[in-house]
Amino acid sequence: MAENKKSNSSANAEKQRRFRERQKAAGKKLVRGYVTSDAMKCYDEIRDKTGWSDSDVLSNSLRLMYAAYKCGQIKLLNEWLKDHGR
Repeated sequence: MAENKKSNSSANAEKQRRFRERQKAAGKKLVRGYVTSDAMKCYDEIRDKTGWSDSDVLSNSLRLMYAAYKCGQIKLLNEWLKDHGR
């Protein structure tokens, strides 16, 4: 039984390694972090309404934030977040 569990663990680790290599080869970068409870509520609402995966939410959020930055709208967005308790 222990041999089977060890074999399964190493097979899973190998599968994860191959997945990470494919993602890197596709030009993708792993980004991680902790979010506040308010941010998590926003995240859950976005996923519910859009049907986006975790990766899609993060990628699109970063792209939208960058667009707001390039258009000079960061201050406006921050004020909206404060005014709406987010």
